[in-house]
Amino acid sequence: MAAHNKKLIYLTGFMGSGKSTIAPILANTLGYFFVDIDDEIQKATGKRITDLFSELGESRFREIEHQLLSKASQSDACVVSLGGGTIADQSNLLLVKSSGILVYLKTGVDHILHRLRNKTDRPLLKSLNGEKMNEDELRRRIVALLAIREPYYNQADITIPTDERTIGRTVDEIVRLIRSVSNAK
Repeated sequence: MAAHNKKLIYLTGFMGSGKSTIAPILANTLGYFFVDIDDEIQKATGKRITDLFSELGESRFREIEHQLLSKASQSDACVVSLGGGTIADQSNLLLVKSSGILVYLKTGVDHILHRLRNKTDRPLLKSLNGEKMNEDELRRRIVALLAIREPYYNQADITIPTDERTIGRTVDEIVRLIRSVSNAK
């Protein structure tokens, strides 16, 4: 089935870009279901993401993530919130691009830093000894991870800047652009 017939919308972007917040609102607006891949991983394993990273390592986490993404890609009329690093794996990127419309919620480093500075549930934002990073360390980690992930994010069908935008305005813009992309495919 062609991507434009399946009606799958994937949201990507860095941690703190608003994927988990926007996905259910966008799904409701479109009359779609929604799936949060990180939530699905936690349901399937019975473990928090931070625990999976520390107990199994990132590579095993990414295997589980790929399995659940493959399952989600079979859905119809669904908005899928991806983990921040999901599409940094080429096979995941190809799966997403071949089965739906990829929307990149582009957020600047300062906004990401502001949204994440007090989070403790993000394994990639902890120091090597598992401690919370100070603001300078956190900024450097965000910049480094963005440098790796941005080439993947930039392959999205739609890019929406989220800095200084309300959630409602962001959702409205995504809906408008999804309709134009769907009609063009």
